[in-house]
Amino acid sequence: MIERETVCACALNRIFGYEPRAALALLNRYGSAAAVFERPAGEIDGLLGPYSKYTGMVNAAALEKEERELGWLEGLGCRFLPYTHPDFPQLLKECEDPPAGLYYKSASSPAEIFGAGAYVAIVGTRDASPYGREWCERTVKALAQAPLRPVIVSGLAFGIDITAHRAALENGLPTIAVLPGGIDEVYPRAHQAIAANIALTPGCALVTDYPPGTGPVAFTFLRRNRIIAALSRATILIESKAHGGGLITCGLASGYGREVYALPGRIDDFRSAGCNALIAEKTAEAIVNLAGLGAQLGLGRYYLRKGSDLAESVRRRYAALPAEESSALLRLAMAVRKNRGASLDELCGLLKMPYSEVAGLAGVLEGDGIICTDLMQRCTINAKFD
Repeated sequence: MIERETVCACALNRIFGYEPRAALALLNRYGSAAAVFERPAGEIDGLLGPYSKYTGMVNAAALEKEERELGWLEGLGCRFLPYTHPDFPQLLKECEDPPAGLYYKSASSPAEIFGAGAYVAIVGTRDASPYGREWCERTVKALAQAPLRPVIVSGLAFGIDITAHRAALENGLPTIAVLPGGIDEVYPRAHQAIAANIALTPGCALVTDYPPGTGPVAFTFLRRNRIIAALSRATILIESKAHGGGLITCGLASGYGREVYALPGRIDDFRSAGCNALIAEKTAEAIVNLAGLGAQLGLGRYYLRKGSDLAESVRRRYAALPAEESSALLRLAMAVRKNRGASLDELCGLLKMPYSEVAGLAGVLEGDGIICTDLMQRCTINAKFD
């Protein structure tokens, strides 16, 4: 049996979803969502005003609809957490426009998901460069070594978002993916597998304030960003063009009085234009020392553990191969480390080797997790070797 408060809060969230302050005003006035629905319809309509588009919508039919829907969602492993529940995220409550509740999908309870000590948002462009992906992975890896291990919050989008989620899972950190649509469908679909992994990993969750059936459009992405910013004590911008969703999230975080950090980039790199602008405007603090970042975020002081030695790892991994082949693999690995983001064509020129040979060697190194290659055939070293 679904609790009445949950059903009532879910109904308020659907009715006032795009104007959460109206729902919050009613909750503050009556103390609970259930109490709102216990009042005469005329009283609620009177508070909303004679010309409100919500007139007559706070009624028993709305509750019946939400109760059926919540029962269906439970079959999908999804739940709804009311604003009035003691485990509703406290940081989100501190903002002026929190939702009446959150849909979530997780293997853990709300207390386990939202009761951790630190939440850090990591956001950035969908069109991430090798530099951005590498430093996103390095940043998460560094935060994973802090005495107080944070929860990584992001939006499951292509580029920096998905890199942050994957890095969190790989380094044993919990992660929360805030969806731009309903909890019943993952967007983008290409990330369904990692979304399922997040939902099944203890301490992790898929979260949204959008009712089931809400499709992702430009507007829902922008409103989703307020949840990412509000859940987190700090937001880190890894890469951003001069305009983009990551900048909007940082602006929201700053408006909520939260800390904002940005990874500086080359002056002429369009993917770092947004980061550099935030730093210049003093809206964000530049990330210049990963070892010190954890302390700045209140996660405690620590020294970064040294990554695996690349040359030694490659020699050991391919010791059984003929000397000529193992030497070629080592040369390629070291060239990738020295020339971050170099394409296979560029590596051919650097190593004076034919494309077929470089591509074959790169395939071996990537298969063994030593390098990563993107769709443009640009190569980077796996962060664990740095």
